[in-house]
Amino acid sequence: MKTFAEFGLEPKVLQAITELGFEESTPIQSKAIPIALTGTDLIGQAQTGTGKTAAFGIPLVNKIPVTEERIVALIMTPTRELAIQVSEEIGKLTRYKGLRSLPIYGGQEIGRQIRSLKKRPQIIIGTPGRLLDHINRKTIKLDDVQTVVLDEADEMLDMGFMEDITSILSLVPENRHTMLFSATMPHNIQRLAQQFLKNPEHVSVIPTQISAPLIEQAYIEVHERQKFDALSRLLDMESPELAIIFGRTKRRVDELSEALQKRGYSADGLHGDLSQNQRDNVMRKFRDGSIDVLVATDVAARGLDVSGVSHVINFDLPQDPESYVHRIGRTGRAGKEGTAWSFVTPREIDHLHFIEKVTRHKIAKKPLPSIAEAIEGKQRVTAERILEFVESDSINEFKAITIQLLEQYDSVNLLAAAIKLITGEKKDISIELTPEDPIRAKKRRPDVRSSGRRFSGGPFGGGNRSGSGPRSSGSRSGDSRGGYGGRSGGSSSYNRSDRDGQGSRGSSQGRSSDTRRSRQSSEDFNRN
Repeated sequence: MKTFAEFGLEPKVLQAITELGFEESTPIQSKAIPIALTGTDLIGQAQTGTGKTAAFGIPLVNKIPVTEERIVALIMTPTRELAIQVSEEIGKLTRYKGLRSLPIYGGQEIGRQIRSLKKRPQIIIGTPGRLLDHINRKTIKLDDVQTVVLDEADEMLDMGFMEDITSILSLVPENRHTMLFSATMPHNIQRLAQQFLKNPEHVSVIPTQISAPLIEQAYIEVHERQKFDALSRLLDMESPELAIIFGRTKRRVDELSEALQKRGYSADGLHGDLSQNQRDNVMRKFRDGSIDVLVATDVAARGLDVSGVSHVINFDLPQDPESYVHRIGRTGRAGKEGTAWSFVTPREIDHLHFIEKVTRHKIAKKPLPSIAEAIEGKQRVTAERILEFVESDSINEFKAITIQLLEQYDSVNLLAAAIKLITGEKKDISIELTPEDPIRAKKRRPDVRSSGRRFSGGPFGGGNRSGSGPRSSGSRSGDSRGGYGGRSGGSSSYNRSDRDGQGSRGSSQGRSSDTRRSRQSSEDFNRN
């Protein structure tokens, strides 16, 4: 790979990169940066975590004069989270050059954005819906834009932004420099490129395996009404550092997060009905470790950037293989190993095999953890925590009382009592969730032949950068027309309607026989 010094960058840009601790470029950067520096239109095919933000950000920042006071660069992203993250990364690159970038997205007071626009940023990073709002208000003018970047273009089209993107690009000068980055290259992306890019160069970095190699994948076959107890055992046995649990609907997320709290787990939920402040609060708690379990819908999880996620659990299977790949990519990042578990009802086995076929990865079947294994797992983690304290100096003030206790009681009994106290006792509370209908196997395979997720994180690769959100709904995230509101759209291979909607798609009449069978087996399950 080339070093950044070999690209002939401006000294101030190179200084910023060097102080970030990066010397050698990633494969996508090595291929894309030299082309982008010449002003040639570019199609970059790479997964989240390969360093693609720097692949377009470095040449973009390098070419803008310090004296420029107009909006000359526009970066479009599918979600508000990604807009914020890209803006932060661009800000790091412009540290010494002194350029100004501004994220524009729905969910934030538009008046605040208008005030920030008066400071004359040269670079705008935004979601299509909110960008159009500003354009219509004439608070953003694109007459002087020289560079346009479409980041995660496949996500934007799947979320229904094609019309908005077309409207925005029609207002940008035709002699602009355009860069399009996408994880996959379905036909709608190819048509978009043909319409708006001029003789583009195509560079790609595609792993041979669609699913992430650093992620151990397994599934447990379980009836619908047994899922929650299975989840409790799995969490106890695995004791994840941080876990993201995916539910199919907002109702599922609400019920599941509340049920976990009742059972004594540190959990909270994330879905499209939350306000931006509520969402930010949940994410703050997850990032700082106040909670270690995040329950989320596919739509709400788009653009999440959290380091240290050790486990992803598909409480409900996703609708399609691409969403499966996006979900599990929340773990196994930055070169670290991760674990992805999926709960599969008997009638969803065919759908699981379909996911295996498309992702070209065999998902191992594992037995349901026993109660004994769950207890052992919790005790093991407690013992590890105790040993960590033993090796630290933070226990000196407790030694006097410990000596007194040892003079009165047996050391084994004392330590056993301490382990029991730290481990805590599982609250024996009956939980019943509203059942979801099983997902049937798809008859048709999506165009994901060139898809592949390499989850290694970081704007330069190897750090912790936002994962591309699961492509699971026609809802529009980060849109000024109501956050995650429900305009269906995209050119997806499947019907993605109301994936983040309330409840299951049918009435009680449509409940499957699988649900009825699961009621009969619940008692036997709880004895194991």
